[in-house]
Amino acid sequence: MENLLLWGLYVASFYAFLPGLISRTFGFRVFKKGRVEKEISLTFDDGPDPVYTPKLLDLLARYNAKATFFIVGSHAEGQEELLRRMKDEGHNLGIHNYVHKSNWLMRPRTVKRQIERTVAIIEQATGIRSTYYRPPWGIINVFDYGNLGYLQIVLWSAMFGDWRIRLGSERLKKRMLKKLRPGEVMLLHDCGMTFGADKDAPQNMLIALEAYLEEGTKRGFRFVGIEEMMKLTEAARAAYSPFWKKAMVSLWLLWERAFHVMFRLKTVGDVKDAAFHYRVTTYNGENVEFAKGGRVEKGDRVAELHFDNKKLSSIAATSKSPVATGIRMLREVEQALPLLANQLAADHEANDIKAVYGVTMIHRGADRLGFEIFQLPEGWFARSTRIYLRILIRVLTNTKQNAKGKKKRDTISPRMLLMPVNTIRQYATVQLSKVQEEAERLTDVVERTISAAADEAAQLGTKTTAI
Repeated sequence: MENLLLWGLYVASFYAFLPGLISRTFGFRVFKKGRVEKEISLTFDDGPDPVYTPKLLDLLARYNAKATFFIVGSHAEGQEELLRRMKDEGHNLGIHNYVHKSNWLMRPRTVKRQIERTVAIIEQATGIRSTYYRPPWGIINVFDYGNLGYLQIVLWSAMFGDWRIRLGSERLKKRMLKKLRPGEVMLLHDCGMTFGADKDAPQNMLIALEAYLEEGTKRGFRFVGIEEMMKLTEAARAAYSPFWKKAMVSLWLLWERAFHVMFRLKTVGDVKDAAFHYRVTTYNGENVEFAKGGRVEKGDRVAELHFDNKKLSSIAATSKSPVATGIRMLREVEQALPLLANQLAADHEANDIKAVYGVTMIHRGADRLGFEIFQLPEGWFARSTRIYLRILIRVLTNTKQNAKGKKKRDTISPRMLLMPVNTIRQYATVQLSKVQEEAERLTDVVERTISAAADEAAQLGTKTTAI
């Protein structure tokens, strides 16, 4: 008998207790708190109630607050108009089983039927198929993880015992105001018809909630549905950089400033929004033959390009992948090449350069700008450059470890970029011709304006004489 009880305890713990503990403690497969600056989610369980839910909707409308209602299917039957009002006023509708019964006390198949029946009621009334689910008392069993994978399980970060009428509105208000903080997912009840609840307890909730909404509005908080809270949280997590990454980026930018001073790099274009910098130096690589003739040999003078690290950091932080970063970098380079060409033409130190030269991790598309792409000769420089640039990409970009084979690795493998001096000079010629064309266009416009003004003056003079 003792063994039988022990085995029963083991099964119960595995089926119910441990999954609930893991979800509540670690947030496994559930959403329970947001990462936002000024948003709070109000969620209401057990309704709809024919008396208190309409009053709640009126209160929310007065404060332009959006909420999430976790519907008990048996309570919603016959109240389709109320469900439609929730949807039309911008609230989210979720599922709270067909009857308010714990998932611990039901078989997995029964839980699924409860959910599907409630989903059908909500969909028939509103046309929306809900995907948000809150199990009664926040209790799930081990099979819910697999069976309910198509649903987002939503728990809470703050609960107040508002289903008991003896708590009173004043005590409830004080408890709620302590949780007037961004990201909170508040658990409240707009119906008192479930087991253990008091029928008229929602009356106290409405009084306390009005004070909470009033104070929250004064402090600049927004009350949003769980859908918006989750989207804002996901965006915040995507933009978040851990301390070690911020520290590495700061050190890297500090190193860039020191490098600029030591090697006297010259900025291309506007200092505040530069795409890259350059220095005139001696080429120390292997001899290179250009496709359209000409070559660069060891000892030749070249303009060595350095992409602006601050701009690269900004681009990488807002790009979804290294490839996206590369595309945006190429656009910046394309816009800056005429500026570089004009600056090199005016720089007496660059009179004898043979090419523009650089080493980059992301090179796809550079050939259409006039660069020729070459493999780095194997050696310590190639290996160290490869390691450095890959670490840099990891630090700067929001990339995940899901590279798809050799093709993707080649895309972000370091290469030498060289542009013959004749090609870069064409950018200067193109830019100059554009300026000349614009000047000629403006001259024509001015001449036409002066001519029109003269004609108008002549006409005006004739009319004045006639009068």
